[in-house]
Amino acid sequence: MISLIIPAHNEEAWIERSVSAICTAMNGMGEPYEVLVVDDASTDSTAAVARQHGAHEIVRVEHRQISATRNAGARHARGDIFFFVDADTLVNAEVVRSALRSLRAGAVGGGCVPRFEGRTPLWWKLSSPFITRAIRWLRLPGGACQFCTRDAFIATGGFSEELFAAEDALFVKDLKRYGPFVVVPEPVVTSGRNLRAHSFWSIARLLTRLALRGPQGFRDRAGLDLWYQPRREKPE
Repeated sequence: MISLIIPAHNEEAWIERSVSAICTAMNGMGEPYEVLVVDDASTDSTAAVARQHGAHEIVRVEHRQISATRNAGARHARGDIFFFVDADTLVNAEVVRSALRSLRAGAVGGGCVPRFEGRTPLWWKLSSPFITRAIRWLRLPGGACQFCTRDAFIATGGFSEELFAAEDALFVKDLKRYGPFVVVPEPVVTSGRNLRAHSFWSIARLLTRLALRGPQGFRDRAGLDLWYQPRREKPE
């Protein structure tokens, strides 16, 4: 079975599309699957909307920490393959097929290059071709869509709950130590809302922090409003 795990906090505007895209992708593949939405302290209708549009299980937690929320989903998952999908990300059948081929050929995990939906600022338009090449060359995909075997997740200990961000980067590093790691050719579509809501300089500060201090620079929520105090918008 394939377990697709979606961490979500106040995502009622986006969760419908994310869950529906997963169900559409999986229903024609002939693979047993489950969709778990991990509702982390939402105060809106995230859980109800997710259930209405095909989520098989809603896991309620009160962490307000993305790594702990992802791990909670994994603890409830029944599959032998895990996909971790952000609530504003649209997975398609080509991505899933490519990931499964890689895992069944011996990879222990992998990820996808995101393609941002909607309007994006000029600085991103100019830099995105170089960033995309770097992601593929370094095999450092972000957390919009990552996948791994259950065995690899258990062996690495999952996502570090010492971190409030960059837990996905550390998870990739741990997976690479455990076995072959891939970045699939197919991209996933994800929201460009953070690019629209935050300035180049605020995003650059976070990237500089990651470059200078690594994931260990994100052991508290200070300065992480991009994730923990997000400016919500509806899908375009």
